[in-house]
Amino acid sequence: MDDQNKNLILATALSFLVILVWFVLFPPEEPTVANAPNEMSVPQSDANGNEIATVPQSAEPGDQSVTTAQPAEVADAPRISIETSRLNGSISLAGGRIDNLLLSDYRETLDPDSDNVRLLQQVGSGNSYYALFGWAPGGGLETTDVPGTDTMWTVESGETLTAEAPVTLRWDSPSGLVFRREISVDENYLFTVTQSVENPTGEVRRAAPYGIIARHGLPDLTRFFILHEGVVAMADDSLTETEYKSFADFDIDPALGVQAETTEDIQNGWIGFTDKYWMTTLIPQPGQTHKQVQLYQAGAEIYQTQTIFPTAEIAPGQTITQTTHLFAGAKEWETIRAYQNENGIAGFLDSIDWGWFFFLTKPIFAVLHWLNSVIGNMGWSIIGLTILIKGLLFPLAYKSYSSMAKMKELQPQMEKLKENAGDDRQKMQKDMMELYKKEKVNPASGCLPILLQIPIFFSLYKVIFVTIELRHAPWFGWIQDLSAPDPSSIFNLFGILPFAVPELGMFEIISLGILPILLGISMWIQQKLNPAPTDPTQQMIFAWMPWIFMFMLGSFASGLVLYWITNNVITFTQQYLIMRSHGYKPDIFGNIATSFKRKKKDEA
Repeated sequence: MDDQNKNLILATALSFLVILVWFVLFPPEEPTVANAPNEMSVPQSDANGNEIATVPQSAEPGDQSVTTAQPAEVADAPRISIETSRLNGSISLAGGRIDNLLLSDYRETLDPDSDNVRLLQQVGSGNSYYALFGWAPGGGLETTDVPGTDTMWTVESGETLTAEAPVTLRWDSPSGLVFRREISVDENYLFTVTQSVENPTGEVRRAAPYGIIARHGLPDLTRFFILHEGVVAMADDSLTETEYKSFADFDIDPALGVQAETTEDIQNGWIGFTDKYWMTTLIPQPGQTHKQVQLYQAGAEIYQTQTIFPTAEIAPGQTITQTTHLFAGAKEWETIRAYQNENGIAGFLDSIDWGWFFFLTKPIFAVLHWLNSVIGNMGWSIIGLTILIKGLLFPLAYKSYSSMAKMKELQPQMEKLKENAGDDRQKMQKDMMELYKKEKVNPASGCLPILLQIPIFFSLYKVIFVTIELRHAPWFGWIQDLSAPDPSSIFNLFGILPFAVPELGMFEIISLGILPILLGISMWIQQKLNPAPTDPTQQMIFAWMPWIFMFMLGSFASGLVLYWITNNVITFTQQYLIMRSHGYKPDIFGNIATSFKRKKKDEA
């Protein structure tokens, strides 16, 4: 068997092994859903650890420690509308929660009349998901002296929150303190929440500002091992990712009385929840000391992320403020990069899950994004990206294919060495190494381009799977979502027959679309650059491999299958031209005809 066939077997075997591991070792799990509970307050220490502050947490419905408004009053509380070009929703005056948010640019399905994607959900309506801000009482203050989770705020200024007009909420405490909360939002997804407390009394007061993002119940998860869903946090250049199932492993915090994990004394950081395409993140001002808390209440299945700032002293007649940002929106690369570069949010691009090969994934996506800005179509951009990658690897591929061609030229000498060595394998290996050295041939050089393709494949798969820019991105014709499998099916002749293909469940793999079939054909034709190996086992491997890949990759994202088809076509062209340049003309049609003749002979 010649070295080109060996390399092809190596490539297909390695790739097949990778795909098989994905399907076998990491099957999807069924998500569970919990009911949405109410809230309460539990004690905790302030950021300095000197005294007890009370930061709102969550409790199961009917908990007797709930001292704020009843759930019915919260549900019926007045609201302030949020209306921007990209966001639509409202803020509840009960607690001043940002708890109702729709993304105007994104819909649930390809149907233009389908619902907009809902990011935040108010309490009492399914899986509640919201952001809450406030002040925890320090020395000399009771919980009733600071606004609670369901405190009814009044509107001091503004009627509707827009990108041009902020709103200001006000609450006067029984002890005489005046709390204000100004909320603004930019043209994308960044809210700015500026909290202030005015002390017109004659006594010193102390309070600790905080921000909370809470999720009630486990969200609907993609549950694929290459995707992180859960908490993502940056603490002074240290990135932390916590899966939802890991919350149950937290130790009981003695100050909080619940399972929690705390990171202290952070100068630059952010923390929040990330889904496949969406994210909510609390972002303190750069340089502002704070601590991050991940908190879990097992009985109610409530997950929280918090940023808590040092307890502040409010002198008589003094007003202090605290500003925190809230990102709530789509994980768009360009938008998040702008927040990192222009707003000074350190490491914010790492909130996108770039994966193990981030050193490849980041530049690959940057080039793909640039190509899309020029071409205006992600499908053609993937083809353009594939051409660029193959162009960069061409010098290595040329050297590899040239080495293979040289090996073919040496084939007669190698056969003679085998005859002379007889059964002495050690002598044969020694003589062949001397021949390689004399002719300056490296038999392993053909493997390097194949090995380089594996991390590139992983990285491109990661890009197509996790980046929102590929979600619902059309190519042409029937391919209207490059992040989804080819929707056509052989069972209705790719749409020619007038009926839809039924749901096939675990047998969906046999419902082949046009792109997977083209992938199999492209791999099969690429094999025909060389005659089939004479060994029957190797013949069988070569005969089945393209069609196995066709079925295995049929359920992969269309964008990835498109990349693989383009890669096969370019590789075929490169190999053909390099072979011709070395005086060898591949008999493609002859090899195809031979394969059919062999099949007929076997059948006979």
